[in-house]
Amino acid sequence: MKIVLLGPNGQLGWELQRALAPLGELVALPRLDTAGAPLGDLTQPDALVRRLRALRPDLVVNAAAHTAVDKAESEPDLAQTVNATAPGALARLMAELDGWLLHYSTDYVFDGSGSAPRSEDAPTNPQSVYGRSKLDGEQQVRAAGGRHLILRTSWVHAARGGNFARTMLRLAADREALTVIDDQVGAPTGADLLADISTHALRRALRDPAVAGTYHAVAGGETSWCGYARHVLEVARRAGVPLKAGPEAVQPIPTSQYPTPARRPLNSRLDTTRLRSTFDLHLPDWRVGVDRMLTEVLQRS
Repeated sequence: MKIVLLGPNGQLGWELQRALAPLGELVALPRLDTAGAPLGDLTQPDALVRRLRALRPDLVVNAAAHTAVDKAESEPDLAQTVNATAPGALARLMAELDGWLLHYSTDYVFDGSGSAPRSEDAPTNPQSVYGRSKLDGEQQVRAAGGRHLILRTSWVHAARGGNFARTMLRLAADREALTVIDDQVGAPTGADLLADISTHALRRALRDPAVAGTYHAVAGGETSWCGYARHVLEVARRAGVPLKAGPEAVQPIPTSQYPTPARRPLNSRLDTTRLRSTFDLHLPDWRVGVDRMLTEVLQRS
């Protein structure tokens, strides 16, 4: 089986290179080649489709996206191309080739109201350019009529690259107090966990196409950004990291006190019942993945 991975150098893509390798021949297509020429570039959907048609993959895994949520507000056309037009073109190609597409989406397709976890069938109502473009991407993938998996996730973290935990560690080393949003709630989800979920689901889907569809894939449990920050600093303190601000110095603030160009969902809870029951999965508590990520981050530093 030939697998093409788009976005291989991002947090999720990096973990997918490891997780997908046992499934077949893996072709990783970064956005640009070493000479700076377009390769797996979602900003050029037609050229990308021509390249993929020549490769004739059995499976395309799209881990690339326009994820700069605030920046998307000022560049909606680019967000639409990368997050919707390109995934739609990929889905139509894979339907033509009778292959599979694995595509990732987000909690931002919901409006973030209430406090109950959203199921896959809950009404969508995105409140940002990013959310609307990702929802359109989902809809185009489904409309193509081919075999696909869409995994909605949230609050993805990894030891590779910048992330919220690294930011908290840096700020706590320099400041005696931190203020962090406490009314946005979700589940920090490791890129490694998401990559392993993806591979596990694909193994089943390749044997049983009836499981195609949309699933929510996040770690177990829930927390706020403030609770997340406090946990990060508690783990760092136990590890002997010198901090000016410990977990008790993290003060909660509402989203209204931290305005941003894009509106964030207050409720990012996603119900994973369908994923767990369909694929017989146990999803560990979010702290397990965060602790593992922090161990790697702190060892490197």
